[in-house]
Amino acid sequence: MYRKTLLENGIAVISESLPYFRSVTLGIWVKVGSRDEARGEEGLCHFIEHMAFKGTAKRSAFDIAKEIEAVGGTLNAFTTKEYTCFHAKVLAKDVPLALDILSDIVSDPLFDPEEMERERGVVLQEIKSIEDQPEELVQELFYARFWKDHPLGHSIAGSEETVKAFSRERVKEFFGRHWRPEAMIVAAVGALDHGELVQQVRKTLGELEPGDGVPRRIPPKETGKGKEAFSKDLEQVHLCIGFNGFPQTAPERYPALVFNALFGGNMSSRLFQEVRERRGLAYSVYSFLRGYSDAGLFGVYVGTTKGEVNKVFEVLQREFERAQKGEFTEEEVRIAKEYLKGGILLSLESTEERMIHLAKSEIYFGRHVPIEETIDKIEAVSLEDVKEVSRSLLAEDPCLVLLGDVEGL
Repeated sequence: MYRKTLLENGIAVISESLPYFRSVTLGIWVKVGSRDEARGEEGLCHFIEHMAFKGTAKRSAFDIAKEIEAVGGTLNAFTTKEYTCFHAKVLAKDVPLALDILSDIVSDPLFDPEEMERERGVVLQEIKSIEDQPEELVQELFYARFWKDHPLGHSIAGSEETVKAFSRERVKEFFGRHWRPEAMIVAAVGALDHGELVQQVRKTLGELEPGDGVPRRIPPKETGKGKEAFSKDLEQVHLCIGFNGFPQTAPERYPALVFNALFGGNMSSRLFQEVRERRGLAYSVYSFLRGYSDAGLFGVYVGTTKGEVNKVFEVLQREFERAQKGEFTEEEVRIAKEYLKGGILLSLESTEERMIHLAKSEIYFGRHVPIEETIDKIEAVSLEDVKEVSRSLLAEDPCLVLLGDVEGL
């Protein structure tokens, strides 16, 4: 059963009670991400995510790890372009402890100077590691070019320059400005009682004073077009090509999901079959969708050797043209819909996935979006819907980024 309570200070508490589970997954979500960072602040949300685990007024970094592991639980966090999440999974009896720890680290981190210097080194190593992962690096380069000067193009981890420049005062100011109760969601799924959860949240976070509200975001005015190549000593050439897509809340997202699945979203998709299975031109090839509150994109990634790049481009061009012409079949659409529905229904076996679904529904729609509603929307997608959305996605010139031995390409 889904329930929602809005606390006096603005925190939304949402839950789904599943009494047949023994565990609970809960997360505290803050509606601030890398796109909310100003010039020079790139990477601050991610850095704060790291620092939250490095000690509070009543817990050391060791205490945080020891207390959650002493009950067999897990604790983690992640940062995206539009939100930051701190989450835990514990046995039902240990929810008060997990919530107390999560509340502590999101409301009262110390930002100890010595810990900051150590963690700064960790984050700098994380940034350097991306250089050794060309599939990730080419997409970072692609986002920067595609979104141009808009904050959506910022790297979530920031740059070496910005991370090295973070002072304790700047980190605390950004944290104090954005980590406010009106920007927080507490989401929990599993063997829980909603009333008890609300009482616990009110006890641990109810005294937080509201701030200036959720950050105001400016949509991208335009996106990048054309080609940009980056030279790097690699065995393969990695390419990322993308087009304007749809925001997270757009009604077109459902036919776009179906189109993406049949075009390059799985092993039976057109791109996987044409590029890898029939021609052996690549090991990794796929398409993807990215949806944000006010923008989106549709992209394709391929990693191949330099000698095969032109052949890959020929296949991509042919498949893009077929899609623009609406050359799809009812069977392709049927299989893509079943693939999507099956993945969603299988995810219901995970309390983590259920918790993420609850929180993202609240972030983007301000309400609970039942799984049945999503399934019905996917099932309602027709062949004509897929044709229309594919033409829309591929209507403009794309943005292309290449990485590797790119001389002459």
